[in-house]
Amino acid sequence: MKERFGGPRSLNVHALCQEAGQLTGHSPLSDMARLHESLFDAPPAEAAVDWSAQGSLLRASGGQPGVWLHLRASVPVTLQCQRCLQPVSQALEVDRHFRFVRSEQEAERLDETAEEDVLVLTPRLDLHELLEDELILALPLVPRHEGRCPAPLPLPVDDPLAEAAPPPNPFAALAALRTPRKGGPG
Repeated sequence: MKERFGGPRSLNVHALCQEAGQLTGHSPLSDMARLHESLFDAPPAEAAVDWSAQGSLLRASGGQPGVWLHLRASVPVTLQCQRCLQPVSQALEVDRHFRFVRSEQEAERLDETAEEDVLVLTPRLDLHELLEDELILALPLVPRHEGRCPAPLPLPVDDPLAEAAPPPNPFAALAALRTPRKGGPG
């Protein structure tokens, strides 16, 4: 990694973009505690996120050049299938473009209409935290096996509802009211 840009924990985005620099790395998945909360089990010690960050200055029509960061990342993870509750392997992929602006007000204004993510340019960016945020956003809403699950969801052996009597028919009481009684008006 080039020291003049800093590292994944303290990246000088503006310097990276001025030189059209690129950083690549492998960050241990075990360093991403917030992402662990969504995983089926702890990742193996050797599991790592492969990532790259490419900086560039893109000139807008009639304006100052914009500071842009292209972030890519990939990592295989194990999630819990929501159909069979068993582990399912999934590859998380991130391919995002970020535009950096000078103020929070400008970011809010541009974020409404821009397709890319707009962030405020700070002296140092925690790229590791941004990577983890983007991987969390890349998690599927409902993880599940493609096609059929390898094993159906096991049914409990001691299901108390299976042995219970069927619920009473709510119309049985009405039927008793319609039956004529002996000795009464009828």
